[in-house]
Amino acid sequence: MSVGTSSAPGAPEVRRPPAPRPCDLAELGVDPDELPDGLVVADEHGHVVCFNAAAERITARPAAEALGQRLDEALPLEDLEGRRWWQLTDPYGGLAIRVRQPERNLLLPGGREVLVSARYVRTRPTGPVRRVVVTLRDTEARRRTERSHAELIATVAHELRSPLTSVKGFTATLLAKWERFTDDQKRLMLETVDADADRVTRLIAELLDISRIDSGRLEVRRQPVDIGAAVGRHIQAYVAAGQPADRFLLRLQQPLPALWADPDKIDQVLSNLIENAVRHGEGTVTIDITPAASPREGEDAGTSVTVSDEGPGIPEESMNRVFTRFWRGSKRGGTGLGLYIVKGIVEAHGGTITVGRAPGGGAEFRFTLPVSAPAYLT
Repeated sequence: MSVGTSSAPGAPEVRRPPAPRPCDLAELGVDPDELPDGLVVADEHGHVVCFNAAAERITARPAAEALGQRLDEALPLEDLEGRRWWQLTDPYGGLAIRVRQPERNLLLPGGREVLVSARYVRTRPTGPVRRVVVTLRDTEARRRTERSHAELIATVAHELRSPLTSVKGFTATLLAKWERFTDDQKRLMLETVDADADRVTRLIAELLDISRIDSGRLEVRRQPVDIGAAVGRHIQAYVAAGQPADRFLLRLQQPLPALWADPDKIDQVLSNLIENAVRHGEGTVTIDITPAASPREGEDAGTSVTVSDEGPGIPEESMNRVFTRFWRGSKRGGTGLGLYIVKGIVEAHGGTITVGRAPGGGAEFRFTLPVSAPAYLT
C-alpha cells in the first residue's frame, strides 16, 4: 500500500499533511529588523553576521559597527558579579552537549540590564557550533511589573497593620482587664474591633478582585438589575449615616432597557463611585441614569450611569492615570485600588468607563453597560 492512500479498495484517498519544516525567516519574507526582540547571530568563527534594529536600540550600538566583529566584542556582556559572560560560557569551546543558555539578566557596558538567551546551532549532536543565536530584551517592562507587585505588597502590609494592631490591642486589653470596664466601654471597644475586622475583610476582597481581573478570571453572574433602585439604596444608606438628603440628586430617564448584570459587582461599582464623590467632592452629588448605545458590537441598547460632584475635580494631567493601580488624588487615602477594580468590573461586563470634568466643575465618572440579555431570552 502506498503512503497517503486508504487500504480499502475504492476508498477515497487520504492525504496526510506535509511534515513540518523549520521556520526560515527569509522564506517567510520576515526582515530581522521587524522582530520585536534584539537578534544577534554569530557564525562558526564567532564573527557577528546579523545585528538587527532592536539590538541596535537595546545596546545603543550601530549595526555597521558590530557586524564582522567577534561576538564578545560586539556584545560585551557581564554577569551581575562582573564576570565576562562569553569567557564564562565559552559557546565554541565548551561542553559539546550544550545547545542553549536560558534567559538571564546580564549587564551591558554602562551597567544597563538586559535579558539575554542564546541558542547554539550544531549540524549534528555534539558537533562543532555553526551559529550562536542570541536574543536580547529590555528589562524595563519586567521591572515595571516587579515594581507594581512590590508596591501592592507594601500597600497591603501597611493597610493591614493598622486594623490588626487595633484588633490585637483591644482584644488583649479586654481579656486582661474585663472586669474593670463598664458595659459602654466594652461595647465601644468591640464596635471598634468589628469595624477594623470589616476593613481587613474589604482589603482581602479587593486583593481577590485584583487577582481575578489581572488573570481574566473575574466571573460575572448576570441577573436582572434595577439600576435606579440600586442607586437609591446607596443614597438612603448615606442619608441614614448622617448625610443631608438634599446633597444627592438622582435623575432617571425613562424608559430604561432591561439590564442584565451581576448585582453584587454593580453595587461595588456604585459604592465606589458615590463614595468618591461624597468624600472627595463638594456640593451636590448627581447621579444620572440614561439609556445609551451599547458599547458592545451587535447590540443596540445599553444603560449609562454618570456620577458627578461640584468639587475641585481631577487635574487634567491626572485623568489618564485615574484607573491605574495606586492612583490617589491630593486628598485621597486608602489603597488606591478602588477605581482600578471598578474599571475591571465594568469591562468584565463588556462595558466602558470614562472620567472627565462635570458641568459644575467637579469630577464626572460615566460608565455604560450593554443590556446583555441571556441568549435563551433573545
